[in-house]
Amino acid sequence: MSANPAGAGPGRADARLGADFFEGSVHGIAPALIGCQLFYDGVGGVIVEVEAYEREDPASHSFVGLTPRTKIMFGPPGRAYVYLSYGIHQLLNFVCEPEGDAAAVLIRALEPTAGLESMHDRRPAARSDLDLCSGPGKLTMALGVTLKQNGDRLDRDPFLLLPPEGEPPAVVTSPRIGITKAVEKPWRFSASGSPYVSRPRPV
Repeated sequence: MSANPAGAGPGRADARLGADFFEGSVHGIAPALIGCQLFYDGVGGVIVEVEAYEREDPASHSFVGLTPRTKIMFGPPGRAYVYLSYGIHQLLNFVCEPEGDAAAVLIRALEPTAGLESMHDRRPAARSDLDLCSGPGKLTMALGVTLKQNGDRLDRDPFLLLPPEGEPPAVVTSPRIGITKAVEKPWRFSASGSPYVSRPRPV
């Protein structure tokens, strides 16, 4: 499939986000990703929910230091960090901050806009388009992202990351979910009012 999917606009691949986009603070990059478009091999949509994880964060894999599992998190920025959660779900993260800082953004939900037929084929249990990518495990399954993409560059095919089309949505900040440490940190960012955000939705 083309890396410039239908709906992304003619020549939009020229506007793709480069590795330098991910060099700043993870806490600035995470909310800035809301409204951006993520495609993998031409399949994807608009990012509507993410979570930020930093080096000194006890909920982050990098908190334990450099290991074979976490080495991708330590840089360089602009790479995909894909890991297996609970032995079941393959989750996609974007490595951020300068090399060695070990921060990442978990991509939690998309509003699907391209390749919906392929997504439904990969996720036959999805009840509707709203359920295709409303969670980090659902999202990777729908896009076809697996552990094989761990360490891949985000600024090269088959990944395509584009800035928002038009005005970015308002961003809602709330505590992260599905973790047991540092649960009070308001580092979950969601597109306000989006029905594609995973549950429980922020209030």
